[in-house]
Amino acid sequence: MRDGSVPLVRELVLVGGGHAHALVLKRWGMRPVPGVRVTLVNPGPSAPYTGMLPGHVAGHYPREALEIDLVRLARFAGARLVLGAVDLIDPVARRVSVPGRAPLAYDLLSIDIGITSEMGDLPGFAEHGVAAKPLGAFADRWAAFCEGEGPARIAVIGGGIAGVELSMAMAERMRGLGRAAEVCVIDRGAVLGGHPARGRLIAAMEGYGITRIEGAAPLRVGASAVHLEGGRVVEADLVVGAAGAVPHGWLADCGMEMRDGYMVVDDQLRSVSHPEIYGAGDCVYLSHAPRPKAGVFAVRAAPVLAWNLRADLVGAQRRRFAPQRDFLKLVSLGGKSALAEKAGFVVAGPAMWRWKDRIDARFMEGLRDLPAMTGPRAPDGAAKGVASEMAGPAPCGGCGAKLGAGALTGVLGGRPGDDAAVLEVGGARQVISTDHLRGFAEDPALVARVAAIHALGDIWAMGARPQAALASVILPRMAARMQGAWLDEVMAAAGAVFAAEGVAVVGGHSSMGSEVTIGFTVTGLLERDPVTLAGARPGDALILTKGIGTGVVLAGEMRMLATGAEVAAAWTRMGQAQGGAAAVLAPVAHAMTDVTGFGLAGHLGNICAASGVGAEVDLAEVPVLAGALRLSGLGVRSTLWAQNRAALGERVAVPEGALGDLVFDPQTAGGLLAAVPEERAEAAVAALIGAGFDAAQIGVVTEGQRIVFS
Repeated sequence: MRDGSVPLVRELVLVGGGHAHALVLKRWGMRPVPGVRVTLVNPGPSAPYTGMLPGHVAGHYPREALEIDLVRLARFAGARLVLGAVDLIDPVARRVSVPGRAPLAYDLLSIDIGITSEMGDLPGFAEHGVAAKPLGAFADRWAAFCEGEGPARIAVIGGGIAGVELSMAMAERMRGLGRAAEVCVIDRGAVLGGHPARGRLIAAMEGYGITRIEGAAPLRVGASAVHLEGGRVVEADLVVGAAGAVPHGWLADCGMEMRDGYMVVDDQLRSVSHPEIYGAGDCVYLSHAPRPKAGVFAVRAAPVLAWNLRADLVGAQRRRFAPQRDFLKLVSLGGKSALAEKAGFVVAGPAMWRWKDRIDARFMEGLRDLPAMTGPRAPDGAAKGVASEMAGPAPCGGCGAKLGAGALTGVLGGRPGDDAAVLEVGGARQVISTDHLRGFAEDPALVARVAAIHALGDIWAMGARPQAALASVILPRMAARMQGAWLDEVMAAAGAVFAAEGVAVVGGHSSMGSEVTIGFTVTGLLERDPVTLAGARPGDALILTKGIGTGVVLAGEMRMLATGAEVAAAWTRMGQAQGGAAAVLAPVAHAMTDVTGFGLAGHLGNICAASGVGAEVDLAEVPVLAGALRLSGLGVRSTLWAQNRAALGERVAVPEGALGDLVFDPQTAGGLLAAVPEERAEAAVAALIGAGFDAAQIGVVTEGQRIVFS
């Protein structure tokens, strides 16, 4: 996490998780600039290393082998990661637009978004085809296609290197699966026209029986065929677009100087029209040294880009980027064989594939092998115990940072109480609750959204209709000119949650501190008797509406052990509002609570203690977040885990192991846990699943006081 003792004075925003930006983040993590907040904006938690895509398609590499984990890199760099697709940049106001959230302000901006092979102008392609870029949708579609049976009919639109490589890779994969395949490559011109190794590559295609259709432009894509000029129809179960990748359309609307849709940059990688904007990779046009589109130039530009961004921020001298005139081109030939070409000299064979494999592996290893992050050291002369308290993993954010049940025993008088209070106001009953979260991510908007949902949990759990909210926002120390933009992001994110629930934000307070902390005091109106902890009856079914594991995933992210996909999935679940779930459960529940800091076991224990009952839970039925079981098995624990485990003592029986440990994991914006009449449970779970919740009946309420997980 960022050093909270240094005030923030500048905003650096990186748009796109391309190769250059990935390398910039690594360099930044090794040598950050104090006082600068770095933001990376990317549609997903990972970015593909395209050099390994044909190998993945052919079955030589698993998907994770070619994915650059941006969550992990952002953590290493102390940067915030915003998951979203930029649709506009305003270089005058210096704002970046990401749909669904407040604009992102910047002092310095860099763009590395690559190019796309989407074929939006080809009728039917969006509905029936899939572009080779971006990777996510294509990889998912390809994985599903490989699970099929019988003959495979594949059409690749685009006869350049990308299309030819993919066609051979797909043919190789089908051969490995024992499926007969009809693969064809379609191009409006000549396949590989003008390429110095055309003859060798055509021979390799013919070795797989790949058909070439040349001089025929596609007119439209149907559900099972590609229709070409001249009336020819190519039957295909999978249509892949790899025709001449093009720039992203939105970039041309941003007011910068462009050439054929590409941002024009100078020899220092700055926009020639807006010098506070940098660019690298396939999305730029190098005005001083035009080059073809190739990932090698993004990789070579990264050190210069990193240096120049730093130079602008600290007032140093920038450097010039001088790309090489020619470069080695390595083309996969389907199997573990490749063709190498440079300056017209061509060599092919298994040795070239091994060479390519080593180059690719070295690049990816460089982004995975990150230096160990060291925590703060105790100051000289510190009291005994300070060093041991500061040793080990940094304290968690979210609910993992809350006080344990043991610390609250005296406040609660030794008995569990509902987290919200019921007030009688002029004949109406109103529920009031307050909650806050220590920042669990560098993005205050994400923390604000989750904090709003987390605060509403107590209102939903009592079956009340959310009514009003007061905000309490602590932001890190920063320049006065930055405070408004930060607060706008926080309140826009929280406001969207509250507006969807019909809640009026009626005011609040703000201050500066050492780190982001966001909370809300919320009220709700009761239109029926409140659903409390006390009311569960033996025989009731126990229903949980969200998977558990947020604490261990967030702790794993802090230690850079969780994958980007696992973290993004946890963020999504934490950001899922529960108003719809409460509407299903409140009318039928005998008792209900939201599962938060005390974990599933602790909050179930509160219901049992208040209701004078016990419970039996089938661990196999408890929904678990992606990655949580793996991380638990590695021994990852949230800060609050040990206190949660100790607080329950002998009241709960839990089997040893990773899954059993997760029932003590503190949850941030966790699910609702309800005791429902057994005859109403099946319908309730079905309704919850239909509404998009990972709901399940996880156990039953029993006689006695014992809680058993088995």
